[in-house]
Amino acid sequence: MDERAKAVQRMQEYIEAHLFETITLADLARVSLFSPWYAHRLFAAWTSLTPGEYIRKLRLSRSALRLRDEKDCTVAKIALEMGFSSVDGYQRAFFREFGRNPGEYAAHPSPLYLFVPYGVTYREMGRSEKMMEKARTITVTLTSRPRRKALIKRGIRADDYFTYCDEVGCDVWGLLQSIPSLYGEPVCMWLPKKAILPGTSTYVQGVELPLGYDGVVPEGMEILDLPEAEYLMFQGEPFEEKDYQTAIGEVWDAKKRYDPSLIGYDWDDENPRIQLEPVGSRGYIEFIPVKRR
Repeated sequence: MDERAKAVQRMQEYIEAHLFETITLADLARVSLFSPWYAHRLFAAWTSLTPGEYIRKLRLSRSALRLRDEKDCTVAKIALEMGFSSVDGYQRAFFREFGRNPGEYAAHPSPLYLFVPYGVTYREMGRSEKMMEKARTITVTLTSRPRRKALIKRGIRADDYFTYCDEVGCDVWGLLQSIPSLYGEPVCMWLPKKAILPGTSTYVQGVELPLGYDGVVPEGMEILDLPEAEYLMFQGEPFEEKDYQTAIGEVWDAKKRYDPSLIGYDWDDENPRIQLEPVGSRGYIEFIPVKRR
């Protein structure tokens, strides 16, 4: 992989680890192993943001989640704990980023386009194939999901994450992260045929919601009703972030080999297949719908 991409990834990881502390260009230069001038130039070239802009957007997005979820926390406390030097400066920055006053948002949360800090090494590895180096354990667990709603954004012809981002853009995930989910996070789904509209994609991104959800539906998105269903949860071992594609491939290979009839089930093509965000600390996870024989 390009050494420049690795340097930017190291800077991104440093920012994540020290987000609410003072971060200087000297700090980033030290972890990048380049001069401060060149580190700044590299970061801006590979992320389309200066380090300062990147840090500000990430802090604001994290603060929005706290405003949404921590009802007993004041705007002033969040501003100072999230690394802003003044409450007034935080309020102005929040309004510029989201078009909402933080106090008003805390009282009446609605979907926001949060900043999602994609690692540059993901884009570098992108669509490339990577061979598995050794067999790893895949855990398979029978679970269920209740009847619920899903707020989704459709693509055009997408059948995977990369083509979906090409068609829709990658910022949808940030919007979905701002919406409280039944399970605490957004999902990607491969829809069953009955749920696919003419001229739209199999692969979508969305968030699962309770049946009684009556909140805002952002422009270009829609609500689906999802029935109660049983799933086999395939979960791989924890992995290093750079190996995320290998981790996904391991789970997909395990699914191909798995015979659900051994436990009295068949694959169910009437419900969506669900993909969680690949997070190295927990292993890659997919939910494959099944039905009793």
